[in-house]
Amino acid sequence: MPVKRKSRGRAKGGKGKGSLVQCQGCGQQVPRDKAKRVSRRVSLVDSLLYKELRQQGTYIASRTETKYYCVSCAVHRGVVKVRSKNERRTGPPRRTYRR
Repeated sequence: MPVKRKSRGRAKGGKGKGSLVQCQGCGQQVPRDKAKRVSRRVSLVDSLLYKELRQQGTYIASRTETKYYCVSCAVHRGVVKVRSKNERRTGPPRRTYRR
């Protein structure tokens, strides 16, 4: 039987059953390896004060906020794009990093 994706939509390999996480969009329980993960750094200080403090050379701590989305919520919110049939079988599109 043909498969839609090489990984069958999971990242677990041969590990067996994985843990579940809750989708931030709809609350659905999703396997951790299938969920789309979005991490971003959140500053505890507002932006105007942050700029002033950085000019003075102050270190400002920030925390990393991680959210998990099910595939349908990730597509709806634009976290992942809908890809054509040929692009699906290959891995995710390569990221380009600016240095």
